[in-house]
Amino acid sequence: MSLLVSNPGAVPASAPAVKTGELVSFTCKPQAGEQIPDLGRRLAARLRETAATPVHLLGFGQVGASAATADALQKLFGRLDWPITWVEGADCNAAPIAGIQFHAFTGDVERIRFGGRVIGSVFTDGGARQCFVGGLVPADKTLSPADQTRHTLENLQSILAAAGFGLADTVRTWFFLENILSWYDDFNRARTKIYSGVKFRTGSMPASTGVGAKNPAGTALTLAAQAFRPLEKNAYAKEVASPLQCPAPAYGSSFSRAMEMSTNTGRRLHISGTASIAPGGKTVWVGDVRKQVELTMDVVEAMLRARGFSFADLTRATAYFRHAADAGVFTEWLAANQLTQMPVVSAQCDVCRDDLLFELEAEAETESLSAPPV
Repeated sequence: MSLLVSNPGAVPASAPAVKTGELVSFTCKPQAGEQIPDLGRRLAARLRETAATPVHLLGFGQVGASAATADALQKLFGRLDWPITWVEGADCNAAPIAGIQFHAFTGDVERIRFGGRVIGSVFTDGGARQCFVGGLVPADKTLSPADQTRHTLENLQSILAAAGFGLADTVRTWFFLENILSWYDDFNRARTKIYSGVKFRTGSMPASTGVGAKNPAGTALTLAAQAFRPLEKNAYAKEVASPLQCPAPAYGSSFSRAMEMSTNTGRRLHISGTASIAPGGKTVWVGDVRKQVELTMDVVEAMLRARGFSFADLTRATAYFRHAADAGVFTEWLAANQLTQMPVVSAQCDVCRDDLLFELEAEAETESLSAPPV
């Protein structure tokens, strides 16, 4: 059962740093020797600086650290009434937490309850109604992984419907699959079957990330998603192709390479999980993590530039490594390209192919409404 409830109060701040009615995102990574309560206090301070209400938290770290983080945040805020997606994306330096990413909104937010907890956030941003769903897991973990996928997507449909959306409004998804390499093909078939009955409002399947990671519920997968419904003529969401890669459906994966959303407050580009894949769909630079990092970042940069963005416009990114020891290669790439301030979390998670060593997802934002032609 789903229920939409009002939650107009934002986290108080004495001097808001952003305009009212704006979606903001930020990343918080543990500092050397920092304990979880201290990290929570920094998160709270950042929210107060923006006078924003959280709409979704995405956390990467040990499964056991999820409860400690929730406890620390509850002590600071009194209650946790926003969706939380927590996955075991191990820190590449062996810390309990790799990083926490927030989306928050500087205005009124409504909450969706499902299964006795807050599972979604709804808000209106610059001529578009939007919804974040997080931490969605199947109720029955005795089912096959493919059936758990089907039930989770069916529940997503119900949750979105309770808020006045449909699955057709989905523009971005995050799938975290335990033991991904053992059943990724089954997952793709289950997702494709559900999607085949949906006429997406954008005309394209959502942008997506699919990597291997456990979740605190111990289910085969956990899901986060974003839905977008325009209310005004100049608000839109549309697929963005990758100039250097073929569409993912060409090799059986049901997602778009990127999705751009535009409202009266600006444009936001969501780039799907991107890896070292050739234009024809095959993995390239097998066994060479340095070359895989270089190609992946070339592909990401091409998508950014195609829509008038650059790496400087990134507001959030996640780098996934099959082997934690390879994170240093990416750190070197960032230094060589003068991008050490990139807001990126590095986490150890299996990528969807056993020969892929690195994957990056990213999100960029600009206040400009003008964009290059598609």
